[in-house]
Amino acid sequence: MKLNHGLHLAYCTNVHRGETWPETFGSLKNYALAVREKVCPQKPFAIGLRLSERAAVDLSEGDARLQFQRWLEKNNCYVFTMNGFPYGNFHGARVKEKVYSPDWTSPERIAYTNLLFDLLAQLVPAGIAGSVSTLPGTFKEFHPTADALKTIRQNLWRTVEHIAHVSKQTGKNLHLGLEPEPLCLLESSAETIHFFDRLRAEHPHDPRLDAHLGVNYDTCHFAVEFEEPHNALPCLVNHGIKISKIHLSSALKVSPTPEAREELKKFADDVYLHQVVERDETGARKIFRDLPDALAAENSQFAIRNSQLPEWRIHFHVPLHAPAAPPFENTNDHLLGILDLLQASPEICAHLEMETYTWEVLPPELKTQNVVDQLAAEYDWTLAQLTARGLA
Repeated sequence: MKLNHGLHLAYCTNVHRGETWPETFGSLKNYALAVREKVCPQKPFAIGLRLSERAAVDLSEGDARLQFQRWLEKNNCYVFTMNGFPYGNFHGARVKEKVYSPDWTSPERIAYTNLLFDLLAQLVPAGIAGSVSTLPGTFKEFHPTADALKTIRQNLWRTVEHIAHVSKQTGKNLHLGLEPEPLCLLESSAETIHFFDRLRAEHPHDPRLDAHLGVNYDTCHFAVEFEEPHNALPCLVNHGIKISKIHLSSALKVSPTPEAREELKKFADDVYLHQVVERDETGARKIFRDLPDALAAENSQFAIRNSQLPEWRIHFHVPLHAPAAPPFENTNDHLLGILDLLQASPEICAHLEMETYTWEVLPPELKTQNVVDQLAAEYDWTLAQLTARGLA
């Protein structure tokens, strides 16, 4: 939806199943329109579109895109952003580290992302920028070599060239956002800045880089890394890195007492990877690949050394509106800190997207509503926060 200061807000449709275009289109008809009726029935409704590679190919063939455009117009909806992170299946079966494949060493990732921009350029309304979010290079566990890292930068540059060409050809302002995430090639603001420095050194004084490549700032991911919003975001902005999109999302945080560990077992699903970052009172950190790994570990060398339990932050997107129930807390403070920065400088980023894709695997106590009511409640919470800051 259209907000103040030229901002746009959507929810990411990766919360719904759909790997082919007919399946994806069906979820939009069944769920997105129902959410719109609850949230803004009389106003333009924005869709944060997630397309798998297969769905993107489907949509590009025949008259599928034209039919979709007519449906958008008929239902007073529009697309301004796409989620291009998960290439393949994203629901109902083991995803885990597969979500990072193919990574940016692969020509398949280039072709998929370029296709998304070809579609987005035709879908995004005139006068509105279009963004696509993507994985931050690769997963560190894939152990990329120096040659692989060079290939990643080269492949991203090839996509930047494609985006620049499509933008010039269509007159649309299009940009790609790398999404830092724990245990990925880019997981912190410092690593992100270093990566962009390398790209700038390889393409000196080429304005296409800063115009068409930036960061998708996911508030859950940066909070899990124990970054502070009033440090991380300004560091990126002051370094001249475009904030392509902001994912409004929240993570779990907890002190890993025996009781908390028992409750955390409810969140250890077999579908998604839930990295855990542990930090003690001295600031020392340890990262676990997945929540079951953290739960299986001895109760922290930090605790033994300091006689005090550390804090865990878990990469599990929890509903924005749901109050944290003991023993858990959430990282909404990071999200609200980002909104405070946006209140002071709305020009930082125009694209806001709520991304609680974990609805299917939430514990029962956090899934007391159907998905439409859950999404409407997230809109209510988010719009209240935005309105309090003059952004909506």
